[in-house]
Amino acid sequence: MSLSTLSITDQIKARIEAALPGAEVEASGSGGHFVISVVSEAFEGLNSLKKQRLVYSAIKDLMAGDSAPLHAVDTLITKTPAQAAG
Repeated sequence: MSLSTLSITDQIKARIEAALPGAEVEASGSGGHFVISVVSEAFEGLNSLKKQRLVYSAIKDLMAGDSAPLHAVDTLITKTPAQAAG
């Protein structure tokens, strides 16, 4: 299945999972506005801004252009596995 046949939430998840192997990704929303939650070991030792940059860099192509399917990330939650467990 190509990325073009996936729903936008599946595309978001696929791109983040490709950029952050082993990450637990949840994405929901519609109308171009989405909520994304990512739990990844890659976030260990990073501040909030650096965590968010990792996620945004993975989905930047979905946000590019006037007809981008991803208009806004209304909420972005980034946690390490320890933060998610505690």
